Amino acid sequence: MSRTVSLRRFLPGLLVLCLGAVLARGVESVAGINHLLVAIAAGVVLANTVGVPDRLAPGIGTHKLWLGAGIVLMGASLTLETILEVGGVVLAIVIGVPAATLVAVELLSRTVAGLSDRLGSLLAAGSSVCGVSAIVAVAGAIHAREHQIAYAAATILLFDAVTIVVYPIVGELLSLSDVAFGVWAGVSMFSTGPVVAVGFAYSEAAGQWATMTKLARNALIGLVVVAYASYYARSGTDTSEFSPRVLWDEFPKFVLGFLGLVALSSVGVFSSGQQASLENAYSWLFVLAFVGLGTEIRLAELRSTGAMPVLVVLTALVFASGLSLAAVTAFV
Repeated sequence: MSRTVSLRRFLPGLLVLCLGAVLARGVESVAGINHLLVAIAAGVVLANTVGVPDRLAPGIGTHKLWLGAGIVLMGASLTLETILEVGGVVLAIVIGVPAATLVAVELLSRTVAGLSDRLGSLLAAGSSVCGVSAIVAVAGAIHAREHQIAYAAATILLFDAVTIVVYPIVGELLSLSDVAFGVWAGVSMFSTGPVVAVGFAYSEAAGQWATMTKLARNALIGLVVVAYASYYARSGTDTSEFSPRVLWDEFPKFVLGFLGLVALSSVGVFSSGQQASLENAYSWLFVLAFVGLGTEIRLAELRSTGAMPVLVVLTALVFASGLSLAAVTAFV
């Protein structure tokens, strides 16, 4: 009985996600606007007009689950052979650009903007690795204050909203190839959801490359969290011991499922018909996820973000975007 009651809590919000997904598909068929961008816009409109009522919040809050499930299923349409075609070059870009971004944000935060060390570190982690997830993981490792976490998260979310619009436009203007655009978005944008959205809005292949590149970049979260925990412990500003539980809690576990299906696909487990069915399934899961993602973009909260964190992250974004764009156009 209690399980039935618990499931009912999610039904109203899930219905809203489904209606938003159907609406997005319908708008694309009529107006030709990409359904993923329409899905995000629908969520933004809902959250910033009538708001998200409490009875809808549990179901809409499942959008991260659908995003992770979609990414896992996407692994069935890829093989190791496809990934390794430009794997070495992409790996170098995935490591080099985030490392350069992290150093740039730290230097700007401390020497130019005059931000506190911990706030600068949170901005650096969020900009270089995986957005708000990296902020939360690093915050737990260095015991950042709540207002510092809120400032850093709001700043990253602001640029998530901006890059969702800007990146596809720039890609079209520069006539980037599918692979080049996917790698560029995956290595320079901040959060996983927006990366997947703009990738698939550009093309199916671009979406796959954007997702793969972003997942590889997300894997760096372990190194970044341990490095920050060690630094603050050695500097004497944090005497607590770092717990691996913090890292595991924030690690994007859908990466493991994605890799598992890539391995199965590489050995020919899935037929072409099964792959087509899985592609259709993850396509719908992404639409559901992006309706929910849109509801997290609260314009009033973004307006409250301080100017200095925004300027620091904007500078880092322009730097990382330019550096990665130069790399992908030259080598990918």
